[in-house]
Amino acid sequence: MSTPKIKATVEQMVTPYLEENGFELVDVEYVKEGSNWFLRVFVDKDGGIDIDDCGRISEYLSEKLDENDPIPSAYFLEVSSPGAERPLKKAEDVTKAVGKDVFVTTYEPVDGLKEFEGKLLSFEDDMLVIEVGKKNHTVPYSKVASARLAIIF
Repeated sequence: MSTPKIKATVEQMVTPYLEENGFELVDVEYVKEGSNWFLRVFVDKDGGIDIDDCGRISEYLSEKLDENDPIPSAYFLEVSSPGAERPLKKAEDVTKAVGKDVFVTTYEPVDGLKEFEGKLLSFEDDMLVIEVGKKNHTVPYSKVASARLAIIF
């Protein structure tokens, strides 16, 4: 099974459980590091998640993975918080980040830049307005390569 199919299958398995229990699926990764494969599931909820939450989700998902066996080779399952610099994978994530500090990269230059780190002022009509220093930049959502929350010192 291909990596995208594995990710989609894991998302389908875990999403109902997460939604029933007040969690949000942030991302799923299936990556090879050295000679080992890792299935990483990043989960969050209002107020953040703790180690007990991760343990319960891991137990549930482990049982589902054993039942359905979508991954043919050995791998390590990790369930964790996305961290303080949480990725913004969906438009809904970007909407929730309005008013917060973000780091955004683009596929091609916008206003001569491909990286923007500053406060997300708005996200309307598929356009992000990011305040960097004293200048506002309007970035089309279609040009966003990656986005995450940022901790700016």
